[in-house]
Amino acid sequence: MKLTHHILTFFYPTLTWTKVTTAKKIYLTFDDGPIPEVTEWVLDLLKDYNIRATFFCIGDNIRKHPHIFKRILEEGHQIGNHTFNHYNGWKKTNKEYLQNTALCDLEIKKHTKKVCKLFRPPYGKIKRAQSKALLQQGKEIIMWTTITKDYDIRISPEKCLDLATSNCKPGAILVFHDSIKASRNMKYALPRTIEVLKEQGYTFDTL
Repeated sequence: MKLTHHILTFFYPTLTWTKVTTAKKIYLTFDDGPIPEVTEWVLDLLKDYNIRATFFCIGDNIRKHPHIFKRILEEGHQIGNHTFNHYNGWKKTNKEYLQNTALCDLEIKKHTKKVCKLFRPPYGKIKRAQSKALLQQGKEIIMWTTITKDYDIRISPEKCLDLATSNCKPGAILVFHDSIKASRNMKYALPRTIEVLKEQGYTFDTL
């Protein structure tokens, strides 16, 4: 896993893999929402801890569940584009991919006047030409320092927690998923991750 991450950061140096900071800050991020129950559970937990996070939202889920997206905004969280239909960039033409990303931007604009500058490619899969085009549009493409693999039903909740906490450093970007598939592992690992990192002196911030 570490080797793969090293190779990816080498070949995609213009993407954001970690935030440069001397402060003991961690950036919690959530992909694939908003959806009922799961995203709402995450929002309730973050509210209890008074933590702000960054949600990379699928445009079609925003369309289906605008009230949850509105709550994300109202509670002070950051939002990012995760394409309209959760597109795998490696399997789409550049035109298809960029059009789908633009559709997500349009959906976001229905609910906020702010221009959405943050983007995360679903599956972390994006072609160089696609990333170049998005960067030219002024987007910051957010990748990760650590993926918790909460979506992988083959791993235990305990393993998910270990992945989330074992490689943290100042500026680390952690990926969780507010999806049904990830909910079992995420609901176990997220509150424990917050507790572990708080005990280590970390604070949490939006990207």
